Amino acid sequence: MPSYAESETNKAFIAQFPKNFIANAAYFIINMIIGILLVPYFISTLGIAAYGIIPLATSITGYVGYVIGSINSAVSRYLTVDLHKEDYVAANRTFNTAVFGLSAVILLMTPVTIIISYFIPRIFNIPVGQENDAILLFLGVFAAFMIRSWYGNFTVQLFAYNRLDYQNIVNIISILVQTGLIILLFKLYGPSLAFVGIAIMVGAISASFVALILSKRVCPHLKISIHSIDKSRLKDLSTMSWWSLVNNIGTVLFLQIDLVVVNLLFGATPTGQYAVALQVAVLLRSVVNTISGVLTPMTFTYYAKGQVNSLIKMMKSAVKLVGLLIAFPIGLLCGFAPQILTVWVGSQYVSLAPLVILMTLHLTINLAVIPLFSINVAYNKIRLPGMVTFLMGGLNVVLAISLPLVAGWGFYGVAAAGAIVLTLKNAIFTPWYASKVMGINALTFIEPVLPGIIVTIVLAMLCYLIGIFVPITSFMALLLIGSILGIVYLIFIWKFSLSMFERGLFSTYVPERLRRVII
Repeated sequence: MPSYAESETNKAFIAQFPKNFIANAAYFIINMIIGILLVPYFISTLGIAAYGIIPLATSITGYVGYVIGSINSAVSRYLTVDLHKEDYVAANRTFNTAVFGLSAVILLMTPVTIIISYFIPRIFNIPVGQENDAILLFLGVFAAFMIRSWYGNFTVQLFAYNRLDYQNIVNIISILVQTGLIILLFKLYGPSLAFVGIAIMVGAISASFVALILSKRVCPHLKISIHSIDKSRLKDLSTMSWWSLVNNIGTVLFLQIDLVVVNLLFGATPTGQYAVALQVAVLLRSVVNTISGVLTPMTFTYYAKGQVNSLIKMMKSAVKLVGLLIAFPIGLLCGFAPQILTVWVGSQYVSLAPLVILMTLHLTINLAVIPLFSINVAYNKIRLPGMVTFLMGGLNVVLAISLPLVAGWGFYGVAAAGAIVLTLKNAIFTPWYASKVMGINALTFIEPVLPGIIVTIVLAMLCYLIGIFVPITSFMALLLIGSILGIVYLIFIWKFSLSMFERGLFSTYVPERLRRVII
């Protein structure tokens, strides 16, 4: 059995991994910095109540994104297999069936999104005097989702050829354009929710042009032609997309229902307060999605080439590495929650510290297993996960409403519902099903999650004790302590927690010169 670094498949991916990782890291850092800085900026310019409408709009329009994302997920799987087999006739059938099919879906959904946007002030609690701006915000965000979904047909090609660096160039352009335009419009005309919607839409339009150019450069074999539409391939894509949609609806009920419930039950201001704490969890998810995104093309390629043993070994290590990596920020967030909130958005929001802990602590389990999701897609075994996710998502909605109203937990009940149900699913079902799909021992992917759990708890307790004895009242103090802990943590993990294979997997993310230093 060839080693990880020796197989022919791995060599091609290893050459691209550093570029992908650097681009992913760049996008994550830019996204994180902008995400962190925009929260206090929006609160100071728009107010806490109006700020809460922005993530609410993203949450609602995200429902449309998940619907269309189901189609893109199916296309990614089939197109990757076709291209790696160099079957360009089949690849063109897949591509054009997706392009024209998705275009039809977007056209059908456009009037629905316009109607939803118009009635937004009647559905949700919107700050007085900002109803029309809220409508324009939702229209802009809906339009951006439609545009991103359509050009997703072209970024799929970048995914298939493992050019995630190009994918992230598209993402970086989108976020930089929309952020720059928000600040410019606020400076010229004053703060407005409408300007946020316009900026997000313009960012999506800018990114779409770049996506078209890069996809043509990477894969000139695919050409738009109505004659390449294949009814049999449409059936395959529709079947997979349907179960992916069921799974995504369940995901919506898990991850995108919080702000809706909080807004309807408690009003606009609590929605803004909840959104502050939720932003931390969103950033953590983006970390793991960045890492997992680099591994997903390799998962599909291993499957296409029948390299099952290599896939198992890689996935076990990926789950462990993600768990250990995410343990550090989660430990810091839970241990230093009051200090972080004080430095970030002000001492008046320190009372949200328990909410931050409640939202983030369980992620040490729920984010570690994210790399396993690509196994279900690669093997086209998404029916049962879709049904389970849908049912558990429904349970989450029931608990999210019941715990605040019946138990009197306020919006802490909404957060607790998500933590309970999501952990039940990902601690038990997700690793079990991935192993079942691959025909291996049921505990194969459960054991790699444990190191991250242990480390998270130890770090959180250590940071809490440090916070008692060391005053942390500035960003620089927080950065200094976090940096010292981070260096010690990385050395400890590298020396005592990783196997040679896991070090090799980690090193493939690193440019060659730096790799020589750390190995």
